[in-house]
Amino acid sequence: MTDKIPYEIELTKGDITSLRVDAIVNAANSSLMGGGGVDGAIHRKGGRQILSECIAIRCKQGKCKTGQAVYTSAGLLPSKFVIHTVGPIWAAGTLNEPELLAACYTNSLRIANELEVSSIAFPNISTGIYHYPKKEAALVAYEAVKNFMENENKVVNKVVFICFDDANYICYKDLILGNK
Repeated sequence: MTDKIPYEIELTKGDITSLRVDAIVNAANSSLMGGGGVDGAIHRKGGRQILSECIAIRCKQGKCKTGQAVYTSAGLLPSKFVIHTVGPIWAAGTLNEPELLAACYTNSLRIANELEVSSIAFPNISTGIYHYPKKEAALVAYEAVKNFMENENKVVNKVVFICFDDANYICYKDLILGNK
């Protein structure tokens, strides 16, 4: 039996690209080549190194599938690593979106454990152009993270949910404060 690692879950509002944690998670698209929203911001502020490493990953394995995750260095960002995960596009819950979204968080945390990072920050995966309903996405994210931290975690001691907008922040605030 493995000893449980004490951990904390934090909530903040702001820009994930300026956060000082060991790893940030990128809500990437399957091409890993950058895009809009948080993905574009990470690629722009992180510099060419992130794109170069994403190209190398694409050459080795092809596109990143929904729910899966890969990592690169953080380039010019203050974190050490960027974990890129592809969230599901909302289809009214008919295409296993909750399971795929949960897998984004779980697989990102598995990589964080492999990289032996102590802190990780998540954006609001799939709630932008992928149109996943914010409240439902927050619940899936929170439950997936709590489940992983309670049952699989080996090294992470701080998880940050960082929200760029008020609507996502309110959803997470209600969840986190309601579960303390």
